[in-house]
Amino acid sequence: MLKVGIIFGGPSREREISFAGGRTVYDNLNKSLFEPVPIFVDSLGNFILLNWEFIYKGTIRDFYPPVSALPASAHGFQIYLESFGKLSEEEQDRIISQVGKKVEPKDFANLFEFAFLTLHGPAGEDGSIQGLLEWYGIPYSGSGILSSAIGVSKTIQKELMRAAGFATPKTTTISRDQWFATDYKGDLISKVIHQIGLPFVVKAPNQGSSIGVSVVTENDMQHIVGAINRSFFIQEITGGEWQKYTEEQKVRFITSLTDIREGIGLPCLPLSEDGQASLSDIIYHPEELYIYLEKVAQQGGKAILANLNGEEEVLIEGFLPGKEFSCIVIQGEDGQPIALPPTQIIKGGNVFDYRSKYLPGMSRKVTPIDVPDNHLEVIRKECCRLFKALHFNVYARIDGFINSLGEVFLNDPNTTSGMLPSSFFFHQAAEIGMNPSQFLTYIIRTSLVERTKAGKNSTFLKSKLKSLDNAISALHSSEIQKTRVGVIMGGFSSERHISVESGRNIYEKLASSGKYDPLPVFLTGTEQQHELYVMPINIMLKDNADDIKEKILSGGKKHPIIQQIGQEAKSITEKYVGKAIEYPYSISYHELADAVDEVFIALHGRPGEDGAVQGELEKVGLPYNGSGVESSQTTINKYETNKILRSHGISVANHDVVYQADWEKDAEGVVKRLESQFSYPIIAKPADDGCSSAVKKIDSREELIAFAQMMFRPTLAFLQGPSQILELKASEEFPQKSWFLVEELISRKGAKHFLEITGGLLTKLNQAGELEYEVFEPSEALASGEILSLEEKFLAGEGQNITPARFSKDQEAQKYISQQVRATLQKTAEILHVEGYARIDAFVRIFDDNRAETIIIEVNSLPGMTPATCIFHQTAINGYKPYQFIDAILEYGRQRSSVTQ
Repeated sequence: MLKVGIIFGGPSREREISFAGGRTVYDNLNKSLFEPVPIFVDSLGNFILLNWEFIYKGTIRDFYPPVSALPASAHGFQIYLESFGKLSEEEQDRIISQVGKKVEPKDFANLFEFAFLTLHGPAGEDGSIQGLLEWYGIPYSGSGILSSAIGVSKTIQKELMRAAGFATPKTTTISRDQWFATDYKGDLISKVIHQIGLPFVVKAPNQGSSIGVSVVTENDMQHIVGAINRSFFIQEITGGEWQKYTEEQKVRFITSLTDIREGIGLPCLPLSEDGQASLSDIIYHPEELYIYLEKVAQQGGKAILANLNGEEEVLIEGFLPGKEFSCIVIQGEDGQPIALPPTQIIKGGNVFDYRSKYLPGMSRKVTPIDVPDNHLEVIRKECCRLFKALHFNVYARIDGFINSLGEVFLNDPNTTSGMLPSSFFFHQAAEIGMNPSQFLTYIIRTSLVERTKAGKNSTFLKSKLKSLDNAISALHSSEIQKTRVGVIMGGFSSERHISVESGRNIYEKLASSGKYDPLPVFLTGTEQQHELYVMPINIMLKDNADDIKEKILSGGKKHPIIQQIGQEAKSITEKYVGKAIEYPYSISYHELADAVDEVFIALHGRPGEDGAVQGELEKVGLPYNGSGVESSQTTINKYETNKILRSHGISVANHDVVYQADWEKDAEGVVKRLESQFSYPIIAKPADDGCSSAVKKIDSREELIAFAQMMFRPTLAFLQGPSQILELKASEEFPQKSWFLVEELISRKGAKHFLEITGGLLTKLNQAGELEYEVFEPSEALASGEILSLEEKFLAGEGQNITPARFSKDQEAQKYISQQVRATLQKTAEILHVEGYARIDAFVRIFDDNRAETIIIEVNSLPGMTPATCIFHQTAINGYKPYQFIDAILEYGRQRSSVTQ
């Protein structure tokens, strides 16, 4: 078994995507072939052998720096390690020791035999880590030093591409010195417009993931200055602008400004009007920045702030009209490049920025790009030609545009791709039938082959290669009987996209195990008639549930170019894939019982959490995860759940129900009734669906009426007036219902400490066949807005969850309060007959005597199981890796089924 060091995190602005990508690789490496070793790189460049439980945190800041090491922050700002300022080596070691063990590069060979790189941007894609690994004789994934250095510099890329005869847009650069030396920036901008024309794109030349990129469409001086400053990672704000902000707006401004993805980040420096700065004025912490801006405002001045490691020049290039695409190019068995089917990027805005790349709903991916077949071939040939011209190895991601004439403009080739489960990297590999685990095996083996060509340590590398080849061959010839698990995902609720994220994660965890053989199943149809479809891997990895449904219902017909690529890559797929599902097909519950041994329901909302699917599975004798029919029918109904819990002495929010029939009969009367019971603000949400969709804080009568109008609207389309009042985004999910719940906004009410928590649990049957509960340490949920969003709950890099929840700074008090909270969560589960596993959301009031009052908000019988969900943070404390937790869930389903049969 090959020990694979997964190197992730790093100092770049893309460290969160690198962290999430590292987790994906850690989870998806085939456990029969590889032993993953997590090597986290912090923002100061320390290499840390990370304790495995921290891999499953949603963001780096959820665990590093550790909560216990954080300096006091009056405004509760979350920080990275660089915000500590200058730390001694001893201080760094003390912080590191709380999450793992610091290791030196000279020790790498004692820890792992191969390095899988998921680092991004400077220090990750620029050849530096590759050079370090070569120095110490460690083979690594992807391209070598030279091609990596080329791949990270947009300026050098353009020069080499022009020299090789590639079509490129007009380009120019502006140095930082030029920008600040110009008395009137309008003259410099006029020259740029004359040279490049409008529209044009402004880029930070050494960043990835479209960080620091803006599109300029009009000759608007203020907008252009802002775009160029953004690429230099400079922010200007006057004292007058700062003073106009409310306290909440100031905090949000600082949070946005210090965001490494979208703002200038920290540490930063105040600049003079001519761009000069003093290193003695470095601002490290968001609180320091807040104080500085307060001082600037008092003096009536202006702040010019620049990141300490900002760009020294910006790249400006002509805007390329046409369809945007991204293409993964891989190295074939013969060493020649093969372009996978290019994906069209349909954006919500002008630029495919960081959020568009990595957050569902911000953009769409269409594979292959919708152009004539001959244009598709032109894209693929040009991508392969560039792969060879820039001396890339193993794989690369190449972006570009194609216009209506079929002219291809390649743009920003990358030697490392994002490795989230639905990224281009896995999305396009799935089109030739490779699941993530198989594709990663291919990357490792091909990288080993490539490293042998360098003439360094080649005997050792060939030995490792031979061992790996033998293990891969044995894998396909193995006759080990695996447990077949149908993973049902999708559905038709407002949480169908999160369901797909959960289902894919379950599938991938099981697919990389040696115990299970998962079968991906998509559910659609209606509440009256469920339709089940077995789907191939390429369809499962489509963008979202709607794309999957569309592809399934069209029969999953493969584009001729994808069929052609499949033939080109046949030598690869034959080696790594073996037998695979090629096309989707319909399957009944009865047929499913013949195809699998048990089922993992990864659905959220209705159907899934309402007992409907559970009932169908019981009819055909299939074991399944989670609660039974009766309990599921209860917990999906928030109103009924609250009523039952209140009758058993559990604290819940005061609530009422609004029915569509009553509203249509007398809306004014309904509003007056609610206003007599509650004071604004209140919470309005669906009463019989999953969590977070259409949950809104209602501050006025106008908003309450708008919420009801949206909930009871006659068609799926949003109503313009009400959606504007509620500030709904175009991509937001807002279901149509015949009733909804209104409840009081839970508040502190005299408690010394008040927080929102989410707690997970697992059930087991003891030897006597009795139900036992294991209630995990709850997580503290931190919302960026007024309500915790769906994305913050489940998507990597989007939420802040502190696990365990911070009930008290005193350890004894923390333990005492946690016991009270977990006792209430367990009692709640027992009252509602929850089985298998669950997530319970609540608010906690903590009083002076450390008495804790836990107010239950909702019970989720099928919690989200996305890679970043906090239930995995909680189970890690109890020693469960995600796969082990999933295995325990499935084991309980089998036990329950054997007892009831």
